[in-house]
Amino acid sequence: MSSSAPKTSSGSGSPTREPRASHKARDEIDWRVFLPSVLVIAGLIIPIILFPESGEAAVNAAFAFATGNFGWLYLLAGFSVVVFLIGLAFSRYGNVRLGGPQDTPEFSYFSWVAMIFAGGIGIAIVNWAWVEPIYYFTGPPFDVKAGSDAAAEWALAYGQFHWGLTPWAFYCLPAIPIAYSMYVRNRPGVRLSVASSGVLGKRADGWWGVLLDAVVVFGIVGGVGTSLGLAVPLVSRLLGDLLGIEPSFALNLGVLLVWTAIFSASVWFGLAKGIKILSDINVILAIALLAFTFIAGPSLFMVEGWVNSLGTMLSSFVTMSLWTDPVGDSTFWKDWTVFYWAWWIAYAPMMGLFVARISRGRTIRELIIAELVFGSLGCWVFFAVWGGYALDLQVSGTLDVAAALSDGGIPGAVSAILATLPFSELITASFILLCFIFLATTLDSSAYVLASVTTRELSGYQEPKRSVRLIWAFLIAGVGVALIQLGGLKAVQTSTIVVALPMIPVLFILTWSLVRWLRQDFARKVLEPHLVLETPSSRDDAKPR
Repeated sequence: MSSSAPKTSSGSGSPTREPRASHKARDEIDWRVFLPSVLVIAGLIIPIILFPESGEAAVNAAFAFATGNFGWLYLLAGFSVVVFLIGLAFSRYGNVRLGGPQDTPEFSYFSWVAMIFAGGIGIAIVNWAWVEPIYYFTGPPFDVKAGSDAAAEWALAYGQFHWGLTPWAFYCLPAIPIAYSMYVRNRPGVRLSVASSGVLGKRADGWWGVLLDAVVVFGIVGGVGTSLGLAVPLVSRLLGDLLGIEPSFALNLGVLLVWTAIFSASVWFGLAKGIKILSDINVILAIALLAFTFIAGPSLFMVEGWVNSLGTMLSSFVTMSLWTDPVGDSTFWKDWTVFYWAWWIAYAPMMGLFVARISRGRTIRELIIAELVFGSLGCWVFFAVWGGYALDLQVSGTLDVAAALSDGGIPGAVSAILATLPFSELITASFILLCFIFLATTLDSSAYVLASVTTRELSGYQEPKRSVRLIWAFLIAGVGVALIQLGGLKAVQTSTIVVALPMIPVLFILTWSLVRWLRQDFARKVLEPHLVLETPSSRDDAKPR
Protein backbone atom coordinates (compact mmCIF):
# COMPACT_ATOMS: atom_id res chain seq x y z
CA MET A 1 0.00 0.00 0.00
CA SER A 2 1.27 3.41 -0.87
CA SER A 3 1.87 5.70 2.04
CA SER A 4 0.17 8.58 0.23
CA ALA A 5 -3.46 9.55 0.66
CA PRO A 6 -6.16 8.60 -1.91
CA LYS A 7 -5.89 10.33 -5.26
CA THR A 8 -9.08 12.37 -5.21
CA SER A 9 -11.11 14.13 -2.61
CA SER A 10 -14.79 13.55 -2.04
CA GLY A 11 -16.86 15.19 -4.74
CA SER A 12 -14.11 17.51 -6.01
CA GLY A 13 -11.86 15.31 -8.10
CA SER A 14 -8.92 17.48 -7.17
CA PRO A 15 -5.55 15.96 -6.39
CA THR A 16 -4.99 15.04 -2.78
CA ARG A 17 -2.33 16.96 -0.97
CA GLU A 18 0.73 15.27 0.37
CA PRO A 19 0.83 14.32 4.05
CA ARG A 20 0.66 17.49 6.07
CA ALA A 21 3.39 16.66 8.54
CA SER A 22 6.11 19.18 7.88
CA HIS A 23 9.01 16.95 8.77
CA LYS A 24 10.34 13.68 7.46
CA ALA A 25 9.25 10.89 9.79
CA ARG A 26 12.01 8.75 11.19
CA ASP A 27 10.84 5.19 10.78
CA GLU A 28 13.55 3.31 12.66
CA ILE A 29 12.90 1.38 15.86
CA ASP A 30 12.44 3.58 18.92
CA TRP A 31 14.61 1.72 21.39
CA ARG A 32 13.23 3.74 24.30
CA VAL A 33 9.93 1.91 23.86
CA PHE A 34 11.12 -1.34 22.28
CA LEU A 35 13.64 -2.38 24.96
CA PRO A 36 11.45 -1.70 28.03
CA SER A 37 8.57 -3.50 26.33
CA VAL A 38 10.64 -6.60 25.64
CA LEU A 39 12.07 -6.51 29.17
CA VAL A 40 8.58 -6.32 30.69
CA ILE A 41 7.43 -9.26 28.57
CA ALA A 42 10.55 -11.25 29.48
CA GLY A 43 10.09 -10.32 33.14
CA LEU A 44 6.72 -12.00 33.10
CA ILE A 45 7.49 -15.01 30.93
CA ILE A 46 10.86 -16.07 32.40
CA PRO A 47 9.56 -16.51 35.98
CA ILE A 48 6.60 -18.48 34.61
CA ILE A 49 9.00 -20.71 32.69
CA LEU A 50 11.32 -21.21 35.67
CA PHE A 51 8.65 -21.36 38.39
CA PRO A 52 5.33 -22.06 36.68
CA GLU A 53 3.34 -22.88 39.82
CA SER A 54 4.60 -19.93 41.85
CA GLY A 55 4.29 -17.57 38.91
CA GLU A 56 0.73 -18.57 38.20
CA ALA A 57 -0.19 -18.28 41.88
CA ALA A 58 1.23 -14.76 42.06
CA VAL A 59 -0.61 -13.63 38.96
CA ASN A 60 -3.86 -15.21 40.15
CA ALA A 61 -3.47 -13.38 43.46
CA ALA A 62 -3.01 -10.09 41.61
CA PHE A 63 -6.07 -10.89 39.51
CA ALA A 64 -8.14 -11.66 42.62
CA PHE A 65 -7.02 -8.35 44.16
CA ALA A 66 -7.89 -6.36 41.03
CA THR A 67 -11.33 -7.88 40.49
CA GLY A 68 -12.16 -8.27 44.19
CA ASN A 69 -11.43 -4.68 45.19
CA PHE A 70 -12.00 -2.80 41.95
CA GLY A 71 -14.69 -4.84 40.21
CA TRP A 72 -17.09 -1.93 40.64
CA LEU A 73 -14.64 0.32 38.77
CA TYR A 74 -14.62 -1.94 35.72
CA LEU A 75 -18.42 -1.89 35.65
CA LEU A 76 -18.65 1.88 36.11
CA ALA A 77 -16.03 2.42 33.41
CA GLY A 78 -17.95 0.26 30.94
CA PHE A 79 -21.27 2.04 31.47
CA SER A 80 -19.63 5.49 31.36
CA VAL A 81 -17.85 4.77 28.08
CA VAL A 82 -21.09 3.72 26.38
CA VAL A 83 -22.91 6.85 27.57
CA PHE A 84 -20.03 9.13 26.53
CA LEU A 85 -19.72 7.72 23.00
CA ILE A 86 -23.45 7.82 22.32
CA GLY A 87 -23.50 11.44 23.49
CA LEU A 88 -20.45 12.26 21.34
CA ALA A 89 -22.00 10.65 18.26
CA PHE A 90 -25.17 12.75 18.59
CA SER A 91 -23.31 15.96 19.40
CA ARG A 92 -22.02 18.48 16.88
CA TYR A 93 -18.55 16.97 17.28
CA GLY A 94 -19.80 13.81 15.61
CA ASN A 95 -19.39 15.72 12.34
CA VAL A 96 -15.64 16.16 12.82
CA ARG A 97 -13.73 14.47 10.03
CA LEU A 98 -10.60 12.58 11.04
CA GLY A 99 -8.46 14.19 8.37
CA GLY A 100 -7.98 17.31 6.32
CA PRO A 101 -10.31 18.99 3.80
CA GLN A 102 -9.31 16.61 1.01
CA ASP A 103 -8.79 13.39 2.97
CA THR A 104 -11.12 10.60 1.86
CA PRO A 105 -11.38 7.04 3.26
CA GLU A 106 -8.62 4.64 2.24
CA PHE A 107 -10.84 1.55 2.20
CA SER A 108 -14.34 0.66 1.11
CA TYR A 109 -16.93 0.61 3.87
CA PHE A 110 -17.18 -3.20 3.77
CA SER A 111 -13.42 -3.71 4.00
CA TRP A 112 -13.14 -1.07 6.72
CA VAL A 113 -15.83 -2.67 8.88
CA ALA A 114 -14.42 -6.16 8.12
CA MET A 115 -10.96 -5.14 9.35
CA ILE A 116 -12.43 -3.58 12.49
CA PHE A 117 -14.51 -6.67 13.28
CA ALA A 118 -11.92 -9.32 12.42
CA GLY A 119 -9.11 -7.48 14.19
CA GLY A 120 -11.18 -6.87 17.30
CA ILE A 121 -12.90 -10.21 17.83
CA GLY A 122 -10.56 -12.76 16.30
CA ILE A 123 -10.62 -16.37 17.43
CA ALA A 124 -12.45 -15.67 20.69
CA ILE A 125 -15.95 -15.49 19.28
CA VAL A 126 -15.71 -18.82 17.42
CA ASN A 127 -14.88 -20.39 20.77
CA TRP A 128 -17.39 -18.69 23.01
CA ALA A 129 -20.40 -18.27 20.72
CA TRP A 130 -21.03 -22.04 20.84
CA VAL A 131 -20.58 -22.63 24.56
CA GLU A 132 -21.01 -19.39 26.52
CA PRO A 133 -24.84 -19.67 26.63
CA ILE A 134 -24.42 -23.17 28.09
CA TYR A 135 -22.29 -21.79 30.92
CA TYR A 136 -25.01 -19.25 31.71
CA PHE A 137 -27.77 -21.87 31.36
CA THR A 138 -26.14 -24.06 34.02
CA GLY A 139 -24.98 -21.14 36.22
CA PRO A 140 -27.39 -18.22 35.66
CA PRO A 141 -27.37 -14.77 37.35
CA PHE A 142 -29.94 -13.11 39.62
CA ASP A 143 -30.59 -16.29 41.63
CA VAL A 144 -32.40 -17.85 38.67
CA LYS A 145 -32.79 -21.62 38.84
CA ALA A 146 -30.19 -23.44 36.73
CA GLY A 147 -31.62 -25.24 33.71
CA SER A 148 -34.94 -23.38 33.85
CA ASP A 149 -36.73 -21.50 31.07
CA ALA A 150 -35.65 -18.21 32.66
CA ALA A 151 -32.04 -19.44 32.73
CA ALA A 152 -32.25 -20.17 28.99
CA GLU A 153 -33.51 -16.65 28.27
CA TRP A 154 -30.78 -15.02 30.37
CA ALA A 155 -28.21 -17.33 28.73
CA LEU A 156 -28.79 -15.79 25.31
CA ALA A 157 -29.22 -12.26 26.69
CA TYR A 158 -25.92 -12.26 28.59
CA GLY A 159 -24.05 -13.56 25.55
CA GLN A 160 -25.21 -10.51 23.61
CA PHE A 161 -24.48 -8.22 26.56
CA HIS A 162 -20.90 -9.40 27.03
CA TRP A 163 -20.16 -9.13 23.28
CA GLY A 164 -22.19 -6.04 22.44
CA LEU A 165 -22.21 -2.31 23.08
CA THR A 166 -19.81 -2.09 26.03
CA PRO A 167 -16.94 -4.15 24.55
CA TRP A 168 -17.08 -2.20 21.31
CA ALA A 169 -17.26 1.07 23.25
CA PHE A 170 -14.01 0.12 25.00
CA TYR A 171 -12.47 -0.54 21.58
CA CYS A 172 -13.82 2.66 20.06
CA LEU A 173 -12.89 5.13 22.79
CA PRO A 174 -9.08 5.20 22.29
CA ALA A 175 -9.40 5.08 18.49
CA ILE A 176 -10.94 8.56 18.32
CA PRO A 177 -8.24 10.60 20.13
CA ILE A 178 -5.50 8.60 18.41
CA ALA A 179 -6.97 9.25 14.96
CA TYR A 180 -7.61 12.89 15.90
CA SER A 181 -3.99 13.26 16.96
CA MET A 182 -2.69 11.75 13.71
CA TYR A 183 -5.04 13.20 11.10
CA VAL A 184 -6.38 16.45 12.58
CA ARG A 185 -3.54 17.59 14.84
CA ASN A 186 -0.86 16.01 12.59
CA ARG A 187 1.26 14.83 15.47
CA PRO A 188 3.81 12.17 14.46
CA GLY A 189 3.64 8.90 16.34
CA VAL A 190 1.02 6.15 16.30
CA ARG A 191 0.93 5.88 20.09
CA LEU A 192 -1.33 6.40 23.08
CA SER A 193 1.23 8.74 24.62
CA VAL A 194 0.91 11.09 21.64
CA ALA A 195 -2.89 11.00 21.81
CA SER A 196 -2.66 11.85 25.53
CA SER A 197 -0.61 14.99 24.95
CA GLY A 198 -3.72 17.17 25.16
CA VAL A 199 -3.56 16.49 28.91
CA LEU A 200 0.03 15.40 29.54
CA GLY A 201 1.60 18.12 27.39
CA LYS A 202 5.38 17.85 27.06
CA ARG A 203 5.45 14.96 29.53
CA ALA A 204 3.96 12.78 26.79
CA ASP A 205 7.31 13.11 24.96
CA GLY A 206 9.33 12.03 27.97
CA TRP A 207 9.59 8.94 30.12
CA TRP A 208 5.96 9.13 31.20
CA GLY A 209 5.01 8.61 27.57
CA VAL A 210 7.59 5.84 27.16
CA LEU A 211 6.24 4.05 30.22
CA LEU A 212 2.68 4.34 28.94
CA ASP A 213 3.61 2.92 25.53
CA ALA A 214 5.62 0.08 27.10
CA VAL A 215 2.62 -0.94 29.21
CA VAL A 216 0.46 -0.84 26.08
CA VAL A 217 2.88 -3.18 24.28
CA PHE A 218 2.81 -5.57 27.24
CA GLY A 219 -0.99 -5.55 27.23
CA ILE A 220 -1.13 -6.32 23.52
CA VAL A 221 1.28 -9.26 23.81
CA GLY A 222 -0.66 -10.54 26.82
CA GLY A 223 -3.91 -10.26 24.90
CA VAL A 224 -2.44 -12.19 22.00
CA GLY A 225 -1.36 -14.86 24.51
CA THR A 226 -5.01 -15.12 25.56
CA SER A 227 -6.06 -15.65 21.95
CA LEU A 228 -3.37 -18.28 21.41
CA GLY A 229 -4.45 -20.02 24.61
CA LEU A 230 -7.98 -20.31 23.22
CA ALA A 231 -7.11 -21.12 19.63
CA VAL A 232 -4.33 -23.70 19.68
CA PRO A 233 -6.11 -26.32 21.86
CA LEU A 234 -9.35 -25.87 19.90
CA VAL A 235 -7.82 -26.31 16.45
CA SER A 236 -5.58 -29.16 17.63
CA ARG A 237 -8.62 -31.00 19.01
CA LEU A 238 -10.66 -30.45 15.83
CA LEU A 239 -7.76 -31.51 13.60
CA GLY A 240 -7.18 -34.56 15.76
CA ASP A 241 -10.85 -35.59 15.56
CA LEU A 242 -10.93 -34.95 11.81
CA LEU A 243 -7.70 -36.81 11.02
CA GLY A 244 -7.96 -39.46 13.72
CA ILE A 245 -4.81 -38.43 15.60
CA GLU A 246 -4.24 -37.55 19.24
CA PRO A 247 -3.56 -33.91 20.19
CA SER A 248 0.06 -33.43 21.22
CA PHE A 249 2.74 -30.79 21.61
CA ALA A 250 3.95 -31.57 18.07
CA LEU A 251 0.46 -30.98 16.70
CA ASN A 252 0.14 -27.75 18.71
CA LEU A 253 3.49 -26.59 17.37
CA GLY A 254 2.46 -27.43 13.80
CA VAL A 255 -0.74 -25.44 14.21
CA LEU A 256 1.18 -22.47 15.59
CA LEU A 257 3.72 -22.62 12.74
CA VAL A 258 0.93 -22.52 10.15
CA TRP A 259 -0.54 -19.51 11.90
CA THR A 260 2.86 -17.83 11.98
CA ALA A 261 3.28 -18.36 8.23
CA ILE A 262 -0.17 -16.91 7.48
CA PHE A 263 0.00 -13.80 9.60
CA SER A 264 3.69 -13.13 8.85
CA ALA A 265 2.86 -13.06 5.13
CA SER A 266 -0.10 -10.78 5.82
CA VAL A 267 2.02 -8.45 7.97
CA TRP A 268 4.69 -8.39 5.24
CA PHE A 269 2.23 -7.24 2.57
CA GLY A 270 0.77 -4.54 4.81
CA LEU A 271 -2.73 -3.13 5.18
CA ALA A 272 -4.09 -3.02 1.64
CA LYS A 273 -2.64 -6.29 0.29
CA GLY A 274 -2.46 -8.33 3.47
CA ILE A 275 -4.70 -7.49 6.40
CA LYS A 276 -7.52 -6.12 4.21
CA ILE A 277 -7.71 -9.21 1.99
CA LEU A 278 -7.47 -11.60 4.93
CA SER A 279 -10.25 -9.73 6.75
CA ASP A 280 -12.51 -9.81 3.68
CA ILE A 281 -12.05 -13.58 3.30
CA ASN A 282 -12.61 -13.98 7.02
CA VAL A 283 -15.98 -12.23 7.04
CA ILE A 284 -17.22 -13.99 3.89
CA LEU A 285 -16.33 -17.46 5.24
CA ALA A 286 -17.93 -16.64 8.61
CA ILE A 287 -21.15 -15.52 6.91
CA ALA A 288 -21.20 -18.75 4.88
CA LEU A 289 -20.83 -20.97 7.97
CA LEU A 290 -23.39 -18.97 9.93
CA ALA A 291 -25.85 -19.19 7.03
CA PHE A 292 -25.38 -22.97 6.77
CA THR A 293 -25.95 -23.44 10.51
CA PHE A 294 -29.02 -21.21 10.37
CA ILE A 295 -30.54 -23.17 7.47
CA ALA A 296 -29.64 -26.60 8.84
CA GLY A 297 -30.59 -25.80 12.44
CA PRO A 298 -33.73 -24.64 14.27
CA SER A 299 -34.06 -21.35 12.38
CA LEU A 300 -37.25 -20.18 14.10
CA PHE A 301 -35.78 -20.86 17.54
CA MET A 302 -32.68 -18.87 16.63
CA VAL A 303 -34.66 -15.88 15.38
CA GLU A 304 -37.10 -15.84 18.29
CA GLY A 305 -34.27 -16.41 20.75
CA TRP A 306 -32.32 -13.48 19.33
CA VAL A 307 -35.30 -11.10 19.33
CA ASN A 308 -36.25 -12.10 22.90
CA SER A 309 -32.68 -11.86 24.20
CA LEU A 310 -32.17 -8.50 22.48
CA GLY A 311 -35.25 -7.15 24.23
CA THR A 312 -34.14 -8.61 27.57
CA MET A 313 -30.65 -7.17 27.20
CA LEU A 314 -31.77 -3.69 26.13
CA SER A 315 -34.48 -3.39 28.77
CA SER A 316 -32.08 -4.55 31.50
CA PHE A 317 -28.93 -2.89 30.16
CA VAL A 318 -28.40 -0.53 33.10
CA THR A 319 -29.03 -3.27 35.65
CA MET A 320 -26.70 -5.73 33.88
CA SER A 321 -24.04 -3.03 33.51
CA LEU A 322 -23.98 -2.04 37.19
CA TRP A 323 -25.08 -5.19 39.07
CA THR A 324 -22.66 -6.04 41.91
CA ASP A 325 -24.97 -8.03 44.19
CA PRO A 326 -23.63 -6.34 47.37
CA VAL A 327 -26.10 -8.12 49.67
CA GLY A 328 -26.05 -11.58 48.10
CA ASP A 329 -23.04 -13.80 47.57
CA SER A 330 -23.22 -14.27 43.80
CA THR A 331 -19.87 -14.16 41.99
CA PHE A 332 -21.44 -14.22 38.52
CA TRP A 333 -20.73 -10.53 37.88
CA LYS A 334 -17.06 -10.94 38.85
CA ASP A 335 -16.53 -14.25 37.06
CA TRP A 336 -18.08 -13.03 33.82
CA THR A 337 -18.83 -9.31 33.46
CA VAL A 338 -15.74 -7.98 35.26
CA PHE A 339 -13.57 -10.60 33.54
CA TYR A 340 -14.88 -9.60 30.13
CA TRP A 341 -14.68 -5.85 30.72
CA ALA A 342 -11.09 -6.24 31.87
CA TRP A 343 -10.28 -8.37 28.83
CA TRP A 344 -11.72 -5.78 26.44
CA ILE A 345 -9.89 -2.97 28.23
CA ALA A 346 -6.61 -4.88 27.89
CA TYR A 347 -7.21 -5.18 24.13
CA ALA A 348 -8.49 -1.59 23.77
CA PRO A 349 -5.08 0.05 23.09
CA MET A 350 -4.35 -2.37 20.25
CA MET A 351 -7.77 -1.86 18.71
CA GLY A 352 -7.60 1.88 19.21
CA LEU A 353 -4.25 2.13 17.44
CA PHE A 354 -5.26 -0.22 14.63
CA VAL A 355 -8.69 1.29 13.99
CA ALA A 356 -7.28 4.80 14.10
CA ARG A 357 -4.72 3.88 11.46
CA ILE A 358 -7.38 2.61 9.01
CA SER A 359 -9.96 5.36 9.65
CA ARG A 360 -8.48 8.38 7.90
CA GLY A 361 -11.21 10.39 6.21
CA ARG A 362 -14.06 9.02 8.37
CA THR A 363 -16.04 11.20 10.75
CA ILE A 364 -16.20 10.60 14.50
CA ARG A 365 -19.87 9.63 14.12
CA GLU A 366 -19.03 7.11 11.37
CA LEU A 367 -16.38 5.54 13.58
CA ILE A 368 -18.70 5.24 16.57
CA ILE A 369 -21.48 3.73 14.45
CA ALA A 370 -19.11 1.26 12.78
CA GLU A 371 -17.90 -0.07 16.12
CA LEU A 372 -20.90 0.16 18.44
CA VAL A 373 -23.58 -0.73 15.88
CA PHE A 374 -21.98 -2.97 13.28
CA GLY A 375 -19.46 -4.51 15.67
CA SER A 376 -22.25 -5.41 18.09
CA LEU A 377 -24.52 -6.70 15.33
CA GLY A 378 -21.75 -8.94 14.03
CA CYS A 379 -21.25 -10.51 17.47
CA TRP A 380 -25.00 -10.83 18.03
CA VAL A 381 -25.37 -12.83 14.82
CA PHE A 382 -22.76 -15.33 16.04
CA PHE A 383 -24.50 -15.76 19.39
CA ALA A 384 -27.97 -15.87 17.86
CA VAL A 385 -27.04 -18.60 15.38
CA TRP A 386 -24.29 -20.66 17.01
CA GLY A 387 -25.33 -19.97 20.59
CA GLY A 388 -28.97 -20.59 19.73
CA TYR A 389 -28.08 -23.84 17.97
CA ALA A 390 -26.07 -25.12 20.96
CA LEU A 391 -28.77 -24.09 23.46
CA ASP A 392 -31.43 -25.86 21.39
CA LEU A 393 -29.31 -29.04 21.43
CA GLN A 394 -29.16 -28.74 25.24
CA VAL A 395 -32.82 -27.98 26.02
CA SER A 396 -34.17 -30.46 23.45
CA GLY A 397 -31.99 -33.28 24.77
CA THR A 398 -30.38 -33.90 21.38
CA LEU A 399 -26.90 -33.40 22.86
CA ASP A 400 -25.82 -32.82 26.45
CA VAL A 401 -23.53 -29.89 25.63
CA ALA A 402 -23.00 -29.14 29.32
CA ALA A 403 -21.62 -32.66 29.88
CA ALA A 404 -19.37 -32.36 26.82
CA LEU A 405 -18.16 -29.02 28.15
CA SER A 406 -17.45 -30.50 31.56
CA ASP A 407 -15.60 -33.51 30.15
CA GLY A 408 -13.63 -32.02 27.26
CA GLY A 409 -13.63 -28.28 27.86
CA ILE A 410 -14.42 -25.83 25.08
CA PRO A 411 -12.57 -27.86 22.37
CA GLY A 412 -14.48 -31.02 23.26
CA ALA A 413 -17.83 -29.25 23.37
CA VAL A 414 -17.30 -27.46 20.02
CA SER A 415 -16.21 -30.72 18.39
CA ALA A 416 -19.32 -32.48 19.68
CA ILE A 417 -21.60 -29.66 18.48
CA LEU A 418 -20.08 -29.61 14.99
CA ALA A 419 -20.56 -33.37 14.75
CA THR A 420 -24.35 -32.87 14.95
CA LEU A 421 -24.45 -30.75 11.77
CA PRO A 422 -25.03 -32.22 8.30
CA PHE A 423 -21.80 -32.82 6.33
CA SER A 424 -20.03 -32.56 9.66
CA GLU A 425 -16.56 -33.40 8.31
CA LEU A 426 -16.75 -30.68 5.65
CA ILE A 427 -18.16 -28.19 8.14
CA THR A 428 -15.44 -29.04 10.67
CA ALA A 429 -12.75 -28.53 8.03
CA SER A 430 -14.29 -25.18 7.05
CA PHE A 431 -14.53 -24.19 10.70
CA ILE A 432 -10.84 -25.00 11.20
CA LEU A 433 -10.02 -22.77 8.22
CA LEU A 434 -12.14 -20.01 9.74
CA CYS A 435 -10.23 -20.37 13.02
CA PHE A 436 -6.91 -20.03 11.20
CA ILE A 437 -8.00 -16.90 9.35
CA PHE A 438 -9.76 -15.33 12.34
CA LEU A 439 -6.74 -15.60 14.60
CA ALA A 440 -4.37 -14.61 11.79
CA THR A 441 -6.25 -11.32 11.37
CA THR A 442 -5.88 -10.62 15.08
CA LEU A 443 -2.21 -11.60 15.13
CA ASP A 444 -1.25 -9.57 12.07
CA SER A 445 -3.17 -6.57 13.42
CA SER A 446 -1.28 -7.00 16.69
CA ALA A 447 2.11 -7.23 14.98
CA TYR A 448 1.27 -4.21 12.83
CA VAL A 449 0.28 -2.13 15.87
CA LEU A 450 3.29 -3.27 17.91
CA ALA A 451 5.56 -2.24 15.04
CA SER A 452 3.84 1.15 14.85
CA VAL A 453 4.11 1.79 18.60
CA THR A 454 7.83 0.92 18.65
CA THR A 455 8.67 2.97 15.55
CA ARG A 456 10.00 6.49 16.02
CA GLU A 457 7.70 9.31 14.87
CA LEU A 458 5.59 7.36 12.39
CA SER A 459 2.94 9.49 10.72
CA GLY A 460 -0.62 8.37 10.07
CA TYR A 461 0.15 8.30 6.35
CA GLN A 462 2.93 5.73 6.67
CA GLU A 463 3.34 2.06 7.49
CA PRO A 464 6.07 0.78 9.81
CA LYS A 465 9.02 -0.97 8.21
CA ARG A 466 8.49 -4.55 7.13
CA SER A 467 11.50 -5.63 9.15
CA VAL A 468 9.99 -4.20 12.35
CA ARG A 469 6.63 -5.82 11.61
CA LEU A 470 8.28 -9.19 11.10
CA ILE A 471 10.31 -8.83 14.30
CA TRP A 472 7.09 -8.56 16.27
CA ALA A 473 5.42 -11.34 14.29
CA PHE A 474 8.25 -13.73 15.20
CA LEU A 475 8.36 -12.49 18.82
CA ILE A 476 4.64 -13.25 19.17
CA ALA A 477 5.19 -16.71 17.68
CA GLY A 478 8.15 -17.32 19.99
CA VAL A 479 6.12 -16.41 23.06
CA GLY A 480 3.42 -18.81 21.89
CA VAL A 481 5.86 -21.70 21.40
CA ALA A 482 7.48 -21.23 24.81
CA LEU A 483 4.21 -20.97 26.67
CA ILE A 484 2.54 -23.89 24.91
CA GLN A 485 5.54 -26.10 25.69
CA LEU A 486 5.68 -25.08 29.32
CA GLY A 487 1.98 -24.74 30.05
CA GLY A 488 2.22 -21.11 31.12
CA LEU A 489 -0.59 -19.69 29.02
CA LYS A 490 -3.02 -19.50 31.92
CA ALA A 491 -0.86 -17.08 33.88
CA VAL A 492 -0.33 -14.84 30.86
CA GLN A 493 -4.07 -14.79 30.13
CA THR A 494 -4.80 -13.80 33.71
CA SER A 495 -2.02 -11.21 33.79
CA THR A 496 -3.64 -9.51 30.80
CA ILE A 497 -6.66 -8.82 32.97
CA VAL A 498 -4.47 -7.31 35.70
CA VAL A 499 -2.97 -4.93 33.13
CA ALA A 500 -6.46 -3.60 32.43
CA LEU A 501 -6.69 -1.92 35.86
CA PRO A 502 -4.09 0.82 35.19
CA MET A 503 -5.52 1.19 31.67
CA ILE A 504 -8.77 2.60 33.09
CA PRO A 505 -7.19 5.96 34.08
CA VAL A 506 -5.37 5.94 30.73
CA LEU A 507 -8.74 5.77 28.95
CA PHE A 508 -9.89 8.69 31.09
CA ILE A 509 -6.80 10.72 30.09
CA LEU A 510 -7.42 9.95 26.41
CA THR A 511 -11.03 11.08 26.74
CA TRP A 512 -10.02 14.28 28.51
CA SER A 513 -7.38 14.97 25.87
CA LEU A 514 -9.93 14.52 23.05
CA VAL A 515 -12.52 16.80 24.67
CA ARG A 516 -9.94 19.56 25.24
CA TRP A 517 -8.80 19.38 21.60
CA LEU A 518 -12.35 19.45 20.25
CA ARG A 519 -13.23 22.49 22.35
CA GLN A 520 -10.05 24.31 21.33
CA ASP A 521 -10.25 23.54 17.62
CA PHE A 522 -13.98 23.86 16.96
CA ALA A 523 -15.17 26.33 19.60
CA ARG A 524 -16.37 28.82 16.98
CA LYS A 525 -17.25 26.42 14.18
CA VAL A 526 -20.89 26.45 13.08
CA LEU A 527 -22.77 23.17 12.60
CA GLU A 528 -21.71 21.79 9.21
CA PRO A 529 -21.96 18.39 7.43
CA HIS A 530 -18.26 17.93 8.21
CA LEU A 531 -16.09 19.85 10.63
CA VAL A 532 -12.55 20.08 9.23
CA LEU A 533 -9.51 22.10 10.22
CA GLU A 534 -8.10 23.81 7.14
CA THR A 535 -4.60 23.92 8.67
CA PRO A 536 -3.01 22.18 11.65
CA SER A 537 -3.51 23.85 15.01
CA SER A 538 -0.76 26.28 15.97
CA ARG A 539 -1.03 25.47 19.66
CA ASP A 540 2.06 24.19 21.41
CA ASP A 541 0.65 20.75 22.08
CA ALA A 542 -0.03 20.23 18.38
CA LYS A 543 3.51 20.88 17.16
CA PRO A 544 5.48 17.87 15.88
CA ARG A 545 8.02 16.55 18.31
